[in-house]
Amino acid sequence: MKKNKSTFIKLLGRIKKHGFFIVLSLIMAAVTVATTLYVPILVGRGIDCILGPDNVDFAKIAKILVSIGVVVGITALSQWLMNICNNRITYEVTRDIRNEAIEKIQILPLKYIDGHSYGEIVSRVIADVDQFADGLLMGFTQFFTGVMTILGTLIFMLTIDARITIAVVVITPVSLLVASFIAKKTFSMFKLQSETRGEQTALIDEMIGGQKVVKAYGYEDEAVSKFDEINGRLQKYSLKAIFFSSITNPSTRFVNSLVYASVAIVGAFSAINGGITVGQLSSFLSYANQYTKPFNEISGVVTELQNALACAARIFELIEEEPEMPEAENAVELENVDGTVDLNDVCFSYVPDKKLIEDFNLYVKKGQRIAIVGPTGCGKTTVINLLMRFYDVNSGSIDVSGVDIRQMTRHSLRQGFGMVLQETWLKSGTIRENIVMGKPDATEEEIVKAAKAAHSYGFIKRMPDGFDTIIGEDGGSLSQGQKQLLCITRIMLAKPSMLILDEATSSIDTRTEIKIQNAFAKLMEGRTSFIVAHRLSTIQSADVILVMKDGHIIEQGNHEELLKQNGFYNKLYYSQFDMTAKA
Repeated sequence: MKKNKSTFIKLLGRIKKHGFFIVLSLIMAAVTVATTLYVPILVGRGIDCILGPDNVDFAKIAKILVSIGVVVGITALSQWLMNICNNRITYEVTRDIRNEAIEKIQILPLKYIDGHSYGEIVSRVIADVDQFADGLLMGFTQFFTGVMTILGTLIFMLTIDARITIAVVVITPVSLLVASFIAKKTFSMFKLQSETRGEQTALIDEMIGGQKVVKAYGYEDEAVSKFDEINGRLQKYSLKAIFFSSITNPSTRFVNSLVYASVAIVGAFSAINGGITVGQLSSFLSYANQYTKPFNEISGVVTELQNALACAARIFELIEEEPEMPEAENAVELENVDGTVDLNDVCFSYVPDKKLIEDFNLYVKKGQRIAIVGPTGCGKTTVINLLMRFYDVNSGSIDVSGVDIRQMTRHSLRQGFGMVLQETWLKSGTIRENIVMGKPDATEEEIVKAAKAAHSYGFIKRMPDGFDTIIGEDGGSLSQGQKQLLCITRIMLAKPSMLILDEATSSIDTRTEIKIQNAFAKLMEGRTSFIVAHRLSTIQSADVILVMKDGHIIEQGNHEELLKQNGFYNKLYYSQFDMTAKA
């Protein structure tokens, strides 16, 4: 409940900025309640005008009917305005929360993204915020009017008969106690339901995204089995949550029926004894019904709010997640990049108790081509992550152009590098939009030149609308090779000061690869380049080859020098040709 209270306080902080609409909503709620509660008085007066066969005052009844019509019209107008205000507050708050979430995702450290499934994060931003919006809207729409209706009916009932009103008030706490008891039970179940829904979304996202692999390895049964297990838990938590929430209304209705019966009995005796008129008794019964109805609505709202708060807690957890290390106070913009890179005593590990890179030292001169090779898990890609400052070093330093990368803005550092990865990424949009991401102001001539250099121009021109062809998420129907060619075109256009090529041609046919290697060779002239490769044939022309193992550089030199050393590189190189390493 402490967490629930904390979430509610955070929510109030985001709602208060919409103060004008909240005040207007409350005013309209008060008008709606007041006019709604005034109608029973008018009806009661009308009943008193038709009690006897010779005692019907048609003139007075006509005036009362006109008054009822006017009051009902005012009620409808104020309720409409109230709903407009409530909808505006709800959807502006949810818009702001989603914006906060997306902005936070942009500055979260990669270790958070790597440590959480994409589907689970998506579930928080989409499904949880939707659930939260539904609960918040119900809260605004029904909670305020419900509370005001209860207070208003009590005031109107007191003006008619104080004794009957006291009988109503005495029974009221029973309804509140019942609703409070059930509300405490529902929050934990709704929280589990929300978490499990996120887990389910993550699994669906994985299975659909990797459907070819699932089918290729016959993983369908295991995937279905895993889904059934998660779905079973979701069913269990949902049933419990719905059970506790569904008994709220019947329980409060039972108590409310007791209130109505009490009013009917006490009021009947009072009318018989001349304490109140028949019309006033009719008004009282109407008030008793209206007095108890908000308790049903509020109990439903409380239940829905438990679900909303559970979802809000999850989205706030994301929003309040520790962002990546902030920029240095006097962070500089990296300009006039000379291409020198210096790694001094760098130590880094993803998990504190599991060392990866230790005492890593490397000095790269301007224009050098540095190839990094080694077995899987030796730290090749980790070095790239550190150079791009996707992760910060645990100790030591990395200098680019003589400046510690922690003392420069991340944006300017990353602008200095051009990167092509084995894992391609393309956004939904036109081919042109994907190519110009690194250089939005590129001319048509520059785009065509880059496409020809990357050997993507041929297949692009065969597309229905050429460069303006719209492709779907992650390249849509393009082949993996075509996606990679577009990513290479992107870097050919941007022409950054330094290059990072991580298995950049892994999905391209040999003939095209040779052409692209030649294009890269031209692009790398005068540019510092880091090349990560498993196929050693692609890095033979590198100025320096770093051979890594267990986070350390164990050998260093050019291709010919390393072969002559008859060491680890020698074995790696000849193992590709299924030959025995030279002694």
